[in-house]
Amino acid sequence: MKSSKTNDDHLRKSLIDWYDAEKRDLPWRRTNDPWLILLSEVILQQTQVSRGIEYWVKISNRFPTPKALAEADQEELLTLWQGAGYYARARRLHALAIQVSKPASEGGFDGSIPESIEQLLGLPGIGAYTAAAVASIAFALPVGVVDGNVRRVASRQTGNPSPTHDSVSIWANSMIILDRPGDSNQAMMELGAVICKPKAPKCDLCPISNSCKGKENPLAYPTPIKRKKTIENLDAAVLLDSAGWPRLSRRDPSERFGGMWGPPMREIMTDTLTPVGEIVHHLTHRELRVKVWSGQCSRGIDPSTVPISNLDRKILELAGVM
Repeated sequence: MKSSKTNDDHLRKSLIDWYDAEKRDLPWRRTNDPWLILLSEVILQQTQVSRGIEYWVKISNRFPTPKALAEADQEELLTLWQGAGYYARARRLHALAIQVSKPASEGGFDGSIPESIEQLLGLPGIGAYTAAAVASIAFALPVGVVDGNVRRVASRQTGNPSPTHDSVSIWANSMIILDRPGDSNQAMMELGAVICKPKAPKCDLCPISNSCKGKENPLAYPTPIKRKKTIENLDAAVLLDSAGWPRLSRRDPSERFGGMWGPPMREIMTDTLTPVGEIVHHLTHRELRVKVWSGQCSRGIDPSTVPISNLDRKILELAGVM
């Protein structure tokens, strides 16, 4: 009988061999630059890979270093971020670039991304997953990552429908090849993204299916987490000037879509406005139902000159502005 260590070695080798042969050609996999790797991880937190490539390319081209971003206005980054959603990521990334670019004597890192998990976790917007991903991929630290893909693979491999974060972390760390920690993590995430998918897993193509305890009924692993969406009703006033430009203002950083521009959506008196229609916009755990109204104002601005969220773009389009 093979020992547990031998089985683990075989499992790790099967996975890394598959990754070497089948991995997707993604632009951030062609660089060792910690900043560009961190940028990819921040973008991919809430954006699909296919769309994330576009944002990574244009943002990395404009801001190839933390210092380049730190010296720019936050609104320029938000403009490049338009359409990616979850704009707090962009605001925190800008804050991160400023912090990293400070001299070490002022608590910064002289423009370089720090290497340790503890230092990475101290940066704005960097949680446990992103810190582990950057540490392993950019700096070859042997620490496993835990995200939705890894949790699903671990759940099916171990036959545990409700694994805890700690149990997944232990399993992920057991899958690390010490001289290739970054590739080990990327192989696991890649497997979850393209093979061990939530609804249509390709078990026949899985390189580690022989050890999978959940392959007979993969859709039962992990147990779905049911989250009820909150419905929020809002009003939006699209007020146009004589040239057809809408009144737009920059949303406060504490508000939803903070830093982006949009039409008034608070304390709107609709008595003198004309109803245009309604938009339903879905966020992760919230459904926004926005009644759109039209009216007049003395002066508006060209919406193409400021960063606008997807929701505000829909509102303006419904009112015939964009």
